[in-house]
Amino acid sequence: MRGVCCRGFPVFLLPGFPVSLHAADSPDAFLPPTRLTRLAFDRRSAAFGQLDFLLGEIGRRMQERMEVVRLSPQRALDLGCGHGQGLAGLRARFPDAQIAGLDISGAMLAEAGQRDPQRRPGWVGRLLGKRPLFDLVQGDLATLPFAPGSFDLLWSNLALHWHPEPHRVFPEWHRVTQNDGLVMFSLFGPDTLRELRAAFAEVDSAPHTLRFVDMHDIGDMLVHSGWSTPVMDMETLTVTYESPETLLREVQAFGGLRAHPDARHAGLHGRRWHEAVCAALARRRNADGVIPLSFEIVYGHAWKLAPRGAQQLDDQGHAVVPLDKIGRARPRR
Repeated sequence: MRGVCCRGFPVFLLPGFPVSLHAADSPDAFLPPTRLTRLAFDRRSAAFGQLDFLLGEIGRRMQERMEVVRLSPQRALDLGCGHGQGLAGLRARFPDAQIAGLDISGAMLAEAGQRDPQRRPGWVGRLLGKRPLFDLVQGDLATLPFAPGSFDLLWSNLALHWHPEPHRVFPEWHRVTQNDGLVMFSLFGPDTLRELRAAFAEVDSAPHTLRFVDMHDIGDMLVHSGWSTPVMDMETLTVTYESPETLLREVQAFGGLRAHPDARHAGLHGRRWHEAVCAALARRRNADGVIPLSFEIVYGHAWKLAPRGAQQLDDQGHAVVPLDKIGRARPRR
């Protein structure tokens, strides 16, 4: 593959994928918060594997939701693919599709590449000239290096909440999706980490955890971005920890903590402060002696319908989604 540089992001020109460099045309294409996100996830990549259990569980629940959607994509894109769990799942579900993964972190993409046996040195498939099972691209969720209508399925598992400007993301996702294409995603909702926020509040008044966008605001963003028939729902999962230290370490690993106001001491606080937080968490042990931590998981999906003149409309002029798009998937013949 041939690589070019798009304002600091290497963009690989993938065979069969129309690529647009419009993402670099705007002077504010990559804002400082986005660059900070890239650097942060480069640092977190080594420890990110300990979160595979959560990503895997939510990914399975997303796959269950897709069971009621009839879709056989030719090109699918995993947005915020991380270490590549979703890529492997998409490849297994759609063996004939061209699958690509995009992430802002080069370190994450390096780990994702290890899930593809045809990328490993010495693999016999590479000797026989076989292409990788999925293509990998480094870039930002809101400035995708692809031409309009490049994909008919967009998939994103627990990634959207990290973007500093989510209102810019959905219009861009809409741009690269074909007519009749689907976007399916999950993200953290505002009740995520509520027990940890309460523990921090016992120690000081600073906002130590990230805040996440409400489900209804996400639905509004979808509609305002041109997506049709959005469906949103949520559930709360509880993960339990035996020790406060493990809880804090895992929240830090996935980026749920705000940085220290002084960038030279990002994420660092005094020993007494840390002991006070651990004590506040320990007081939240339940009857089983473990510390619960809530994760509000928001799920959403929506369709990109054809322009109004090409859509099927009902008597009131509303767009209609054909039944074969919402029926249970049927096996291919």
